[in-house]
Amino acid sequence: MSTDTAKVLIVEQNKVDRDRVAAALRKNVRCIVFDCGTASGALEILDGEDIGVMLVGTDGSGTDSLELIRQVHRLNPGTQIIPAITQGDRAQMTSALSAGGLFYVNFPYDSREVAIIVARALRFYRSAEQGKVAEPGIRKSDGFMGIVYGSEKMAELLSVVKTVADDDASTVLLQGESGTGKELLAQALHSLSPRSGKNFVPVNCAAIPEDLMESEMFGYVKGAFTGANQAKIGRMQYADKGTLFLDEIGDMKPSLQSKLLRVLQEKEFEPVGGVKPVAVNVRVVAATHRNLEELVAAGTFRQDLYYRLNVVPLTIPPLRERGADIPPLVDTFVHMFNRNKRVGLKGFESSALDALSRYDWPGNVRELKNLVQRMVVLHPGKKIACADLPEQYRLGCTDSAPIGKSGQGAADRPGTGSIRTYDFKAMVARFEEKLIRKALHMSGGNKKEAAELLTLKRTTFLEKLKKRNIS
Repeated sequence: MSTDTAKVLIVEQNKVDRDRVAAALRKNVRCIVFDCGTASGALEILDGEDIGVMLVGTDGSGTDSLELIRQVHRLNPGTQIIPAITQGDRAQMTSALSAGGLFYVNFPYDSREVAIIVARALRFYRSAEQGKVAEPGIRKSDGFMGIVYGSEKMAELLSVVKTVADDDASTVLLQGESGTGKELLAQALHSLSPRSGKNFVPVNCAAIPEDLMESEMFGYVKGAFTGANQAKIGRMQYADKGTLFLDEIGDMKPSLQSKLLRVLQEKEFEPVGGVKPVAVNVRVVAATHRNLEELVAAGTFRQDLYYRLNVVPLTIPPLRERGADIPPLVDTFVHMFNRNKRVGLKGFESSALDALSRYDWPGNVRELKNLVQRMVVLHPGKKIACADLPEQYRLGCTDSAPIGKSGQGAADRPGTGSIRTYDFKAMVARFEEKLIRKALHMSGGNKKEAAELLTLKRTTFLEKLKKRNIS
């Protein structure tokens, strides 16, 4: 995870103390703060979030707190645990530190002390994380907020994202095929917005079982149903003052659609089993690969909710419409998957990249990422040629053979049975297109700079773009 967005979890039964500590941390420490009042709630949060530091309050006996510390220390060894110790209770301090606590704070809480200790634990956590072998992943430095691109279509879209991010009250609807990177775009909207210091909470409406979706979204009160022994905060409340990302919104059931509509209209909701509204201030970013207008016409999606979500619609073009993105994406994925390899892939030859640019990409960027990972695993130390690609990606391969020392192709030599010719103009055209795309990538899509890199007049460069149909 990014060290700039390290996450802190406060586990404290007393809501007044919990809120006061959370406010102090948000004000004085660079982190995202989660909070809950129970051990079970803490384990649920830890299951879905990379928590760097956990502050654990004590109950009357200390039994539940100590068990939570032991479990987290065993299951999440990277999480730094700070128990709250009743001031002067050395036995309690020894038990908590023996169970897995790193530092401790005194109870009753002193906001300044808590901020200092949590900041120190975060430094320890970040230092430990930097010492690990990095997990494969695209870093923000690899592109625009983690989004790698080379096409003008994506450059225009990301320019709009910068503008939309500033207006953090407007709802955004991201549309595009599966695998185009809708969640990355949602994260960019959050990171560039005034809400960036608060929580970004993703919810996949298609992945959570229908009977659990309402309680996951809105939480529940104690006694709401059998087994609800403690109240639970839903993801809507976790996202308060931050961003709630609703992926696959088209799969949300009608009863939840009405509750979401109320949040957008009234800025409040009721937990399952609750009667008192809970005020909430979230920015909703929704995403779908389905046509919501068709779902509205079919009666499976509320028209009023559609209009509420569709305030700022952004459409991510499929990969087949932005071929200039393929070379920088391939380079990024090769670098990403090479990080932990003793012998890495040397890249892709231009013939292979040409073939990939002609492929239809039904799985979009996700499919391209999986392909590159496969090539890294199967061909260590090699540069991928067109013939190395799986069969379905070789449709755009050119049928030319390498030229030998004598100047003849393999099929030109005596005894091969046939003569193969080489289309000089086509080969030059492909090489020219490769240079143009590389210059555009290096200049970030700036045509003037790209022309200067190639020592061409701008008018000549624009003519070549038009002739090659390069966007």
